[in-house]
Amino acid sequence: QVQLVESGGGSVQAGGSLSLSCARSGEFKTYYCLAWFRQSPGKDRETVAAVDTDDEKYYADFVKGRASISNDKTKKTLTLQLSNLKPEDTGRYYCAADEGEYCYNWHFDRGAESEFDYWGQGVLVTVSS
Repeated sequence: QVQLVESGGGSVQAGGSLSLSCARSGEFKTYYCLAWFRQSPGKDRETVAAVDTDDEKYYADFVKGRASISNDKTKKTLTLQLSNLKPEDTGRYYCAADEGEYCYNWHFDRGAESEFDYWGQGVLVTVSS
């Protein structure tokens, strides 16, 4: 059983930067796709960035050029670095794992969260203008 625990949320001014971490315990039985989701007030949960076992990385259009996702397999830590933050980036950020899949563009489709097997509890990010 894989467990995910996020850290690093907080409040930041618009234009600032933030780094989120997701520590995992347990072992995957096979290849996987790790992702960061966010849920902003009044909105559906959406995929922000994803990285898989082969280190293929994907980003949502709304964070391209402002986000960097990385997976340290030795430390079993997933990291999301966000820069030039905007008030619309406010929300709860979750890390999630889809075991048995590499990452694909469809992991960013609406409703893709149902494909993910493991979830963290989320951390709150608040960006003020």
